[in-house]
Amino acid sequence: MNRSFLAVHHRLALSAVAVASTLLMSACGGGDASSDPTATASAEEGTARAAAVTVTWTQIATEGKSFTVNGIQTVRFGANGKYVEKSVSGSGKCTNSFFGKDPAVGTSKHCDLKSTSDSGGGNKSDLNDPKKKEIAMELVSSAENSSLDWRAQYAYIEDIKDGRGYTGGIIGFCSGTGDMLDLVQYYTDNKPGNVLSKYLPALKKVNGSASHSGLDPNFTKDWKTAAKDSAFQSSQDHERDRVYFNPAVNQAKADGLRALGQFIYYDAIVMHGPGDDSVSFGGIRKTAMKKAKTPAQGGDETKYLNAFLDARKAAMLTEAAHDDTSRVDTEQRKFLNEGNLDLNTPLSWKTYGDPYSIK
Repeated sequence: MNRSFLAVHHRLALSAVAVASTLLMSACGGGDASSDPTATASAEEGTARAAAVTVTWTQIATEGKSFTVNGIQTVRFGANGKYVEKSVSGSGKCTNSFFGKDPAVGTSKHCDLKSTSDSGGGNKSDLNDPKKKEIAMELVSSAENSSLDWRAQYAYIEDIKDGRGYTGGIIGFCSGTGDMLDLVQYYTDNKPGNVLSKYLPALKKVNGSASHSGLDPNFTKDWKTAAKDSAFQSSQDHERDRVYFNPAVNQAKADGLRALGQFIYYDAIVMHGPGDDSVSFGGIRKTAMKKAKTPAQGGDETKYLNAFLDARKAAMLTEAAHDDTSRVDTEQRKFLNEGNLDLNTPLSWKTYGDPYSIK
């Protein structure tokens, strides 16, 4: 099991250590669109896909008020065509200070939530398709668990001595970072009196620490008992999707990316967590966008994804536990170099030197 790699997740941007390292990138994908006929064609295809994406803004707060979003979402602040956008995770405030500037001085402003839909039929490559989603789960599991059987991980739980307490379940929920608390709370809301509900007070107390206080000695045993319950399995699926999968896929779609790009975003948010610091998902994306335009901006999809993988690899190498970057090099980059932007099977790849395939 490669659970040591869960140790460096920046869960919900709660890591207490600010990484000051500057990300060094080497842009890939060849020359710009004007000098490469292939890149020109790809850029035109990206523009066509972007044109098919309908963007809708829904007001969620007036100036000065607070708001909450699920996962990581794009929120704009302003009025009358003058806005500043920000990726927000959890709670935010509709204020100049929260968004970093006043985009419409002297005007009453508001906050809007961004949503997208593909109305043109040009991009049918969607990780929400059940078959594609299963592929995504197996790809992540090959790196996290050295197995394609991701469902076997519902019962997994141990303290991997990473300062985040217990790590458990299909996505590595942690007692020290809040997502395990959210999971058990959701499970209890849907099935009161379950075997883990009695640990809610303790999970609230240990949140933000490595402590097991109030959890030992029976928490791990009860977790494994709960893992046999389909309601707990469904709860893990729900929280995985709410916090990680849906935000990643939605952002990828907004950026005009097909199934491979959607998976690349998802794998990044699983390992690095949402957030805007340089080694979290939001920061990696920002670094990539400084090097290449997204398809939604009229850029070339392959060139942008290479820039994103460059940025992610640089972020991984800032921590010793990530010195093996094969999940990028011999998995994701391999699919990208093969031109498999729709993540179609058959697939073959290696993670940490071990070969895998999906027919």
